[in-house]
Amino acid sequence: MSNLACPCGSELYSECCQALHLGQKKAETAAQLMRSRYSAFAKQEIDYIVKTTALGQQHALDVKAIADWSKANQWLKLEVVQAQEKLDKNHAQVEFKAHYSALDGADQSLQIHHEVSHFVKFENTWYFLDPTTDQQVTMKQPCICGLGKKFKQCCAQYL
Repeated sequence: MSNLACPCGSELYSECCQALHLGQKKAETAAQLMRSRYSAFAKQEIDYIVKTTALGQQHALDVKAIADWSKANQWLKLEVVQAQEKLDKNHAQVEFKAHYSALDGADQSLQIHHEVSHFVKFENTWYFLDPTTDQQVTMKQPCICGLGKKFKQCCAQYL
């Protein structure tokens, strides 16, 4: 167990994101999943980043780039700007700012990654919808989230 503060800023890591990273708990809200993903970047828990991305996107992730970005930065603070947990029955949105600085290189100044992220709940589990994957998805094919709807009627509007 860890007595260190959780990178997401909520509480002690052992009482916050650690159980999620270890697969002992599931995120109850999209905001909690987003916080745990930020902590996963800070703790270099790359497998967690992958497994909490929408099921149909996991194969398209650039895992090396994710790991490199995780390791190349010092993760300083997470600021949740707002969370909308009910965009519809299965989708949520979280706006956040991740504060970090590069560990190597010339520019080690404070950086802020400001993002509005979308999430989908499938089989009682929250997943991140990654807008950066290079996938060719047609509007009529089954959605990447697994809900069984056509992509255009489900997650397309959030990507």
